[in-house]
Amino acid sequence: MLLELSQWIAQHVRGFNVLNYITLRTVLAAMTALFFSLAAGPRVIRWLAAKKIGQAVRTDGPQAHLVKSGTPTMGGILILITVAMTTLLWGDLANHYVWTVLVVTLGFGIIGWYDDWKKVVYRDPNGLAARWKFFWQSVLGIGAALFLAFSTDNPAQTELIVPFFKSIAYPLGVVGFVALTYFVIVGTSNAINLTDGLDGLAIMPTVMVSGAFCIFAYASGNAEFAKYLLIPYVPGAGELCIVLGAIAGAGLGFLWFNAYPAEVFMGDVGALALGAALGCVAVIVRQEIVLFIMGGLFVAETLSVMVQVGWFKYTKKRYGQGRRILLMAPLHHHFEQSGWKETQVVVRFWIITIMLVLFGLSTLKLR
Repeated sequence: MLLELSQWIAQHVRGFNVLNYITLRTVLAAMTALFFSLAAGPRVIRWLAAKKIGQAVRTDGPQAHLVKSGTPTMGGILILITVAMTTLLWGDLANHYVWTVLVVTLGFGIIGWYDDWKKVVYRDPNGLAARWKFFWQSVLGIGAALFLAFSTDNPAQTELIVPFFKSIAYPLGVVGFVALTYFVIVGTSNAINLTDGLDGLAIMPTVMVSGAFCIFAYASGNAEFAKYLLIPYVPGAGELCIVLGAIAGAGLGFLWFNAYPAEVFMGDVGALALGAALGCVAVIVRQEIVLFIMGGLFVAETLSVMVQVGWFKYTKKRYGQGRRILLMAPLHHHFEQSGWKETQVVVRFWIITIMLVLFGLSTLKLR
């Protein structure tokens, strides 16, 4: 919106041409999102509290978490509104990648919103039935995958790029690309949702990964940088920096209220949406494996649940009594049960994410 306005004004005042630079608009988007989150956060929290939209804490979880019962949840609404508003303000609205990521983000947000709403308003502990949640996630994931597959005529944009190697890329074809895109978007969405179990645990790694992917998006959208770094050139991908900057800014603003002790929780409405957004961006810039590296925390949390549940079912069937590998799943609860304080788990997981993000960024040059 503001880009089109600045381009019109630039016909008479040349200085407004500066807003054509993606880097400047990314910074402005991040600052706008941060400011809006900090300004609107208290009002959103009061509104959630007034509507009695409070978190229901599992009785079979860590006992220390019982004091969090009733804390306003569904705070991800603040993030989604901020990201959408900021992107519409500073983004190029003619860019189809921007709209793809926005639609996927808001679509998964709606699924998470309905799930949260059933839990806290209708007092249904199961929320949206798992089969329906998975169905609607699949509809959006496959829809986005098909659109991305048929919106390009460049085979390089449907290859699986292997980082750290100059020329290793696997042609996927339409079917393979759709399948990979589906698993990346839906998988990342649910992975962040599983990670969102401690104050500030999920949002800060999301901010870090978003910031790092700004670099990949900018490089992929620049023909010279893409050629120099030996990554696929994806025309228009640079505009995704605006969306990623908005996510980073909105995430930092949300962290102000979500830091321990949290005044508000993100809920499925935020976690599912942010994961889908990162997955969609990773697919567009052809860096799915890099997302796997940078989001190693999300991967570990997901695997911990899969292994715990799988082992419990196997041992129950074989021995008649289920056994556990971890003290509790997801992984962050295991460390809590081991004696770590909540803040220690959160900060240490942040440190691990910083290292993983730096390692992921190194793939730009180490080839």
